[in-house]
Amino acid sequence: MYKLSSIPLLLFLIGFNSNITAQKTEWFDSARPATTYCNPINIGYNYTTYNHNGIPESRRSSADPVIITYKGDYYLFATNQAGFFWSKDMSDWNFVYGSFQRQPGDDDQCAPAAWVVNDTLFYVGSTWKRDHPIWKTADPKSGRWTRHVDKAMLPTWDPAIFQDDDKKVYMYYGSSGKLPLVGVEVDYKTWLPKGNQADYATLYKATEVEDIQHPYGQIKEVAILNPSAHGWERFGPNNDMEPAPWGNFIEGAWMTKHNGKYYMQYGAPATEFKGYANGIHVGDHPLGPFTYQKHNPMSYKPGGFVIGAGHGNTFADNYGNYWNTGTCKISIKDRFERRIDMFPAGFDKDDVMYSNTSYGDFPIILPTKLRNHEQGASSGWMLLSYKKPVTVSSSEECMEVETHRMDNGGKKVYEKFCYGPDNLTDENIQTYWSAKTNNPGEWLQMDLGRSMEIRALQINYADHKATQFNKAMDIYYQYKIFMSDDGVNWTLVVDKSKNDKDTPHDYLELTKSIKARYIKMENIHNASGLFAISDFRVFGNGLLEKPKAVSSFKVNRNKADSRNAIISWKKQNDAIGYHIYYGIAPDKLYNSIMVYGDGSYDFRGLDKGTKYYFTIEAFNENGIGAKNKIVEVK
Repeated sequence: MYKLSSIPLLLFLIGFNSNITAQKTEWFDSARPATTYCNPINIGYNYTTYNHNGIPESRRSSADPVIITYKGDYYLFATNQAGFFWSKDMSDWNFVYGSFQRQPGDDDQCAPAAWVVNDTLFYVGSTWKRDHPIWKTADPKSGRWTRHVDKAMLPTWDPAIFQDDDKKVYMYYGSSGKLPLVGVEVDYKTWLPKGNQADYATLYKATEVEDIQHPYGQIKEVAILNPSAHGWERFGPNNDMEPAPWGNFIEGAWMTKHNGKYYMQYGAPATEFKGYANGIHVGDHPLGPFTYQKHNPMSYKPGGFVIGAGHGNTFADNYGNYWNTGTCKISIKDRFERRIDMFPAGFDKDDVMYSNTSYGDFPIILPTKLRNHEQGASSGWMLLSYKKPVTVSSSEECMEVETHRMDNGGKKVYEKFCYGPDNLTDENIQTYWSAKTNNPGEWLQMDLGRSMEIRALQINYADHKATQFNKAMDIYYQYKIFMSDDGVNWTLVVDKSKNDKDTPHDYLELTKSIKARYIKMENIHNASGLFAISDFRVFGNGLLEKPKAVSSFKVNRNKADSRNAIISWKKQNDAIGYHIYYGIAPDKLYNSIMVYGDGSYDFRGLDKGTKYYFTIEAFNENGIGAKNKIVEVK
């Protein structure tokens, strides 16, 4: 133990060194394989380019993920990343340049598809113009791809590729507020559709999006929204905009086969809303017909630090466990400011497909064997940092910021943003603290209020006033973290002063737990812009009592519109938040809603004609309280 005051306030900037691999203390070793991960997925999200949507501010973003296994490793492809990522354990992701962009301004990596046929990995991005190549490689880590087909002969926006057990290959595509997702069998050698070629000649001449997506010949409709019956498919921040100004969007097709059934996955109703989710239609053939699964949405996360779970894919890990990926929103610097999340998924005894997002932004256990995901894969480590006081070295002044939204009169909307330390612990990914500089020695210090057992940390950088655009190899973060029981004598717990990786949502699983009350982080090097952090999150155990069971729990379904319900309960002094569970049967409460600091929730995601079951539990730093008796809601 030593006094932090003995450390020079101005730490020396450590230069970039591509040969540096790990830093180690008694409590943290960056070379030690993690046993957990935490959403959002910690990858080097690309800074958007100047031409993206005409928005000039630099910001990180990605969406529309596809994770697949290839030769025992995991490969992650996503929108506009100038390449892709691979991992051996679904935790430590390595970036590989694989630029498929042919001209500046091309959007060749928007909502990509990746798939394996025989021993070859294939890739294609989105296009309405039928001008993108189909790429292939047998050595993706080399970054070397060749053109399998020079120009795809089908207009593929948000494409997904599926090879059935009989080796037939199918493609699904579409992204529209009024048109369905469609599918077609293709010859993967030529990338021509199979079927009536005269019909495809007509299709090839189509110039309008509406014409392109129309199901000609063997191109078949595979899924379309029905928001008048399905509350969660409605447009709007809380499924509250009817009629939808641009339609209720369906996109993000993905196909999974299980026990002879075909599960057609889709994202809805729009990427910028908290209710962005993945739904499922089920059929007996790759091209349907498909029936809406009674348990829907399949993957749903409208509350918590990470919000949104739509437009992703479903894959099996190396042990046979299923996972569902999705897109989560920030939507501050632009409505398409987004991140990627991943949740445990599976099929139950009745072949119902589900994804468990319960405590999905707390640490989740990585797979080491085949297991049942119906109860999720939570580590049991609780959030210790919620609303805890923080002191900082400096803070940016409040400012009025253009939001890139228009009011009803067509005028630009401006909003006042403040960057104070309270934003560091509010569990809101849209707010952040920013120091006045990016200098070494800027710091933040948190007081947990008492000594707690700390198991993991997550540092979510905010890229305030960033100047980087697109990819660069010298983007990285360096810092040190100290802990103390008295705020005077400090222990160096995490030393990332020699880190050379881009880790904008840096998740640190401690090698062994440590008890401490105070935590201090000191900046050494920031990737781009000012030293700014959305939330500094701390996980472990508060070592006191769990909350009591929730009382006065009620679900009042709207009689005039059964898609809506008001859920209410009595707030508790011993709880920091609540988890509402619901589903189509008492043993199928797969969906959940996380709520902080409130006693009610306006829920607008029910399906007409479906009976539901609800329960609730409270949680705090010390653990999770008992669930209430299940309530039946007709």
